[in-house]
Amino acid sequence: MTATPISMRHAVADPERPGIGSRGPAAARGAGRPGRRPRVVAAEGVSPDRSDTEARGPGLQHGRLPALLVERLEQAVTPSAALRPWFTEIGYIPTASALAAPVAHVPEAVTTLVLRTEQSGRRDALVLGPRTRAAYARTEAPAGCVRLRLAPGAALPLLGVTAGALTDRILRLSDMPGVAGGFADRLAELDPAELVSFLESRLPRRIGDDGMRDDHQRLLTAATAAMAKGTASVGDLATELAVSERQLRNLFTAGIGVSPKHYARIARVRQVLAAAGNTPWSDIATTTGYFDQSHMTADFRSLMGVTPQRFSRGELPAPAECQAVTALR
Repeated sequence: MTATPISMRHAVADPERPGIGSRGPAAARGAGRPGRRPRVVAAEGVSPDRSDTEARGPGLQHGRLPALLVERLEQAVTPSAALRPWFTEIGYIPTASALAAPVAHVPEAVTTLVLRTEQSGRRDALVLGPRTRAAYARTEAPAGCVRLRLAPGAALPLLGVTAGALTDRILRLSDMPGVAGGFADRLAELDPAELVSFLESRLPRRIGDDGMRDDHQRLLTAATAAMAKGTASVGDLATELAVSERQLRNLFTAGIGVSPKHYARIARVRQVLAAAGNTPWSDIATTTGYFDQSHMTADFRSLMGVTPQRFSRGELPAPAECQAVTALR
């Protein structure tokens, strides 16, 4: 396997959007995008009082979450009706200079196409699989990108592989055996203004011709919308959707790239990030579906690498090397 180092800095998860976001149809946008974006403001005023911070949360009006700054640069739009079977959201990030603060790549249960343009003019078309745990990195050379977030169940017909085969990986779009791999080079060359019309001309308005994939996508859309709210157990959700728990797990693994249980964990952690402010941590734990604050802290640390209290103070894990682009096996 060859591995080419490449930055993920413009693929930062956006915790202000689905399944907790506010744009586009709720079901479509809720699919695969649990979380909301926490506001990031100036560093001054962060309380040095550890006990007060741990009791009340990071107080974002007077402090900051020192990562996720790139998120504020993104302008996201809901795709046209013709593209909604394939994508839930299209995000645009203009060319941004390197940032002094580290960037946190928050767990995200979605596959994303990233069309990246460096200031030098070099272009890449990449596939970012679902990210199960946070990663931290510093920005490098200035670059901008377009991010197309795939709808549930769209990976196989669009890329030729299941979402589960892409989990925690970065690959070149041109290596994908599906239809999108065939026009990867063309996508990389397009200006953002040309992108939508090009995709509309190349992609059908349905995921599949036999109705099976459409049915699976409807099930996944309904399931991810429910799981993003953090209110449904896997067993109850399977019963509600009239499928077995095994069928639901298989649908999630193939169509989303993570299990229903891990999807729910990602959703709750992103909800914690969204709710962080002047609300006590114990209240955030209750409203986001945890048993108690200690349960929330343990789950957050498992996925983010630090506790929510330390994350809010900027005590992040050391930035790692940029994740490598790997070859499709």
